[in-house]
Amino acid sequence: MQIYKINSANKEQLFLDLGSDSSGAKIMANKANINMLYIKNIHVGAANILKQDALSIGADLAVPHGVIIAKEKYVNVILIGTNKHFKILSKKELAQPFGLKELAKQLPNFINQKKFNTQVMGVINANDDSFYDSSRFKDINAFNTINKMINDGASIIDIGGVSSKPGSQAITPQEELDRVKPIIDHIGKEKLYNNATFSIDSYEPLVIEYALQNGFKIVNDITGLTNDKVAQLVAFYDASIVIMHMQGSPDTMQDNPKYDDIILDIDSFFKERITKAQKFGIKNIILDVGIGFGKTLEHNLMLLKNLDHFRHFGYEILLGASRKSMINNIIPTPIEQRLAGTIAIHLKGIEQGASIIRVHDVKEHVQAIKVQEAIDDIL
Repeated sequence: MQIYKINSANKEQLFLDLGSDSSGAKIMANKANINMLYIKNIHVGAANILKQDALSIGADLAVPHGVIIAKEKYVNVILIGTNKHFKILSKKELAQPFGLKELAKQLPNFINQKKFNTQVMGVINANDDSFYDSSRFKDINAFNTINKMINDGASIIDIGGVSSKPGSQAITPQEELDRVKPIIDHIGKEKLYNNATFSIDSYEPLVIEYALQNGFKIVNDITGLTNDKVAQLVAFYDASIVIMHMQGSPDTMQDNPKYDDIILDIDSFFKERITKAQKFGIKNIILDVGIGFGKTLEHNLMLLKNLDHFRHFGYEILLGASRKSMINNIIPTPIEQRLAGTIAIHLKGIEQGASIIRVHDVKEHVQAIKVQEAIDDIL
């Protein structure tokens, strides 16, 4: 007899290859996925009920001391169980009091999650002040770089005319349009939108409308759909919206950013903006936690480690940490030498559920992602 530990993402296929029947493979895959769900401010009565219900099916609930005697009215707990356990509890708790009915409705969202193919989004900055000068392009240089990015494997190209680096200053909408218009016109004239999906990195309606009129399909809005006019345009052109979280504005966002709980604070922000998008009739939504936009290094690392949480919304997650200062804050490194750190962050992000990676270095990312996918595909 020989033994080795298995580490497989596709557990159902693993059981099928073993020779299990399809129904058995599905059941065992659900048993093999262990989840831990952190639940904050749950009523102590609910905690006691959930603890007993979890134990009765083989799951568990980690609780603080004093729960059994209701020492505190509200507590934080951690629910531990397989996909199968969560499915059972999602039905079992529907009849229970103290808010457990709402928990029961949410549990399936944390196990029945969509799987999206990974896409690389190349960055083109049509300005003179983006933090990474090698991403700045104008006219013929922009056109050549767009073609190269597409040939290197980018399926999305993100065009922006305004820097959003910390401390950057706003410009007029007309000036922004003047910067990106030659690139947008070239994309429309050459029908490059047949070769890739184009995204406009803007929150100005004047710029966004011009881009959408010329074949662009994504609006990358760092203000997270603050402007109703932007929402109207995205809905009218049936485009996709990237809802990004930013605390403050580019000129102030890094002035001592603070959160009560960064995961739950951003979760609440997404809930609010998703509801707004849906009210305007927007169907295609992408979420971006906004690495570096009003976050400390600890905040950024916490978001990367828990990016998988935001998959419960059911939308694609965009991650953009390309050559950002968080790498320098971990190990002092000039911008030009941050590619290795960037790829490390982005591969971790993909592992945690990101499916769109916004990058300056397309070719290197495509190679790294394909290697990771080949490893993950081995059962």
